[in-house]
Amino acid sequence: MKRITLMKFFPIALCCFLSSTAISQTKPYIPVSKELYNTIMEKDSILFSAANKGDIDHLKTFFTKDLEFFHDIGGLAGYEETVDNFRRVAKNYAYTRRILVAESVEVYPIKDYGAIQSGLHQFCRLENGNMTNCGTFKFVHIWKNTNEGWKISRVVSYGH
Repeated sequence: MKRITLMKFFPIALCCFLSSTAISQTKPYIPVSKELYNTIMEKDSILFSAANKGDIDHLKTFFTKDLEFFHDIGGLAGYEETVDNFRRVAKNYAYTRRILVAESVEVYPIKDYGAIQSGLHQFCRLENGNMTNCGTFKFVHIWKNTNEGWKISRVVSYGH
């Protein structure tokens, strides 16, 4: 069997350009649709306002019944387990607050489905009116535009 080496196909100059320039450069994020971006940011705000208040009945309306929540430490959870986890946090860790790192958020449309939202958020401890012991983590939310409104069908939470 013959081995093919990619270097054979790329002149040295192109190889060096790809590794040092093109791959390392990133474009500043500009929403594909400002309307979609604003909609998802508004839904995110309402969702986590409910979470921060411990309003589980309102919070659970933001998830599809076939929700898959992937967490790098906790594993995979479905709808019921996710709602139970939020309920447990509201009961036992009511001082926990989620803060979105707004400038980190990117939103992209998914044709005939909804949107992808990715970014960073912090979970902090509220003590005497101050946020302390914050941890910053990465997330991806897959939003589905349903007949009942925008709902999250998939969550990926990582970097813990």
